[in-house]
Amino acid sequence: MSQSSYVFRVSGRLSDRAAHAVVDFGELEVAAAPPETIIYCHVTDEERLHRLLSLFRVLGLDVVSMHQVP
Repeated sequence: MSQSSYVFRVSGRLSDRAAHAVVDFGELEVAAAPPETIIYCHVTDEERLHRLLSLFRVLGLDVVSMHQVP
């Protein structure tokens, strides 16, 4: 997998804990778009994508959509 960019939409606003954990993951941008939060990410390999999705699950984030973007 070559580097790709993804846009994730999650339900609601991120808690402070979730926002810090997501930002600490690195190379992510978070934008509030009520009633959702949008997370932009560059993914360098499939393992990183799976780690990010696992982080969302651990944080209890409800991923509404995930799209690869050019």
